[in-house]
Amino acid sequence: MADGRKAKAIPKIECGNQEDVKRLVRDLHVSFIQFWFVDVLGFLKSFAVTPSELSEGLTEGMGFDGSSIEGFARIQESDMIAKPDPQTFQLLPWRDAERPVARMFCDILNPDGTPYDGDSRFVFKRLLGKVAEKGYSFYVGPELEYFYFKDNRDTEPLDSGGYFDTRPLDVGSDLRRDTIFALQSMGIQVEYSHHEVAPSQHEIDLRYDEGLKMADKTVTYRLVIKEIARQHGVYATFMPKPIFGQNGSGMHVHQSLFEGARNAFHDGSDKYNLSPIAKHYIAGLLRHAPEIAAITNQWVNSYKRLVPGYEAPVYVSWARRNRSAMIRVPMYKPGKEAATRMEFRSPDPACNPYLAFAVMLGAGMDGIEKKMDLPDPIEEDIYEMNPAERKAHGIRDLPGNLYAAILEAEKSKLVKEVLGRHIFSKFIENKKIEWDTYRIHVSRYELDRYLPRL
Repeated sequence: MADGRKAKAIPKIECGNQEDVKRLVRDLHVSFIQFWFVDVLGFLKSFAVTPSELSEGLTEGMGFDGSSIEGFARIQESDMIAKPDPQTFQLLPWRDAERPVARMFCDILNPDGTPYDGDSRFVFKRLLGKVAEKGYSFYVGPELEYFYFKDNRDTEPLDSGGYFDTRPLDVGSDLRRDTIFALQSMGIQVEYSHHEVAPSQHEIDLRYDEGLKMADKTVTYRLVIKEIARQHGVYATFMPKPIFGQNGSGMHVHQSLFEGARNAFHDGSDKYNLSPIAKHYIAGLLRHAPEIAAITNQWVNSYKRLVPGYEAPVYVSWARRNRSAMIRVPMYKPGKEAATRMEFRSPDPACNPYLAFAVMLGAGMDGIEKKMDLPDPIEEDIYEMNPAERKAHGIRDLPGNLYAAILEAEKSKLVKEVLGRHIFSKFIENKKIEWDTYRIHVSRYELDRYLPRL
């Protein structure tokens, strides 16, 4: 903690059903239970209930006005129900240990109890169900980068450290340590953490998990990082490109499909150790990458990161060792068949993880269903190629700005099918408003460059 006090230990929580939740609330003297869900852009929303109202909330859900939530209902159809998922019950580690506060993620329902089409979590669950019918489980391991700044009004960094630096250059190690302890107390397993390339930029990597659990963990991860930073008197941001001239923050997403306990991506007889399923999946992501960019990189600022020269991929390609490629396949280690996976490197950590994971999975599954062919990997540095060389290799560009990404998404049959009509239309509408707001803004750059000369 910021003042050196040692945080009280939080008991390990294992919860499977409504009765487990009620027992834990009683035994742990929980004072409030927060119901969590996200809007169409991935911003976390919550309201709290007391233990006396919990039983009704678990069985029937709690009603709320959806008309004020971005991408939810219109005013004339505003009644919504938030029904919590008991398996997501956890204590919040930054709240009073004597009178703890818990949280549960919710499914959003219509008043008649049917799933609400505007619920991002439902969109992902619906797709995961279809994938499960084909015999697959989807596993994800995201690597989210972020910055620590002194406050949210300026981008003054806390340090001048670089990749893998330690003290004295890295002054964020205590913040990362406390964050990891908080994540672990909530049942979120961390693989490792380190200082990233840019000053005051950091990364804490989560151990891979089943898709829906990982989407919930990603939402939790972002809040925990911000809350621990706040307790230390600093500000954490997942803004993709906050500092001009420095690397931006990405969210490299490791993905694989399993058939039971077997990794469907692994084939030891293949020269890349990739099965036909894995190759079709990667081919699907390559085919649809420009269409899904508006979902995986949803902000005007996202495209300030996706430019050559700052380690962010801007060209649609795949490789094994080449980190300028959009998709990378980490090298296979003998005896580690379960770890065979592909890494999608273009998304950023400010996306809605439910929708982003859904469109990635949808693109990969489309490649499998249509048996799309995977081109040869590009191991040369793509940044060094000229346009003619890229064209000769069949390398396309990702959209160069949010408007170009919107146009790609708007005409995409796959994006519309994965998101569903409601979220698709609400998302596109919101992004067009954002682009128009940005387009008419007169920036400091324009004033500095043009006002003295024109």
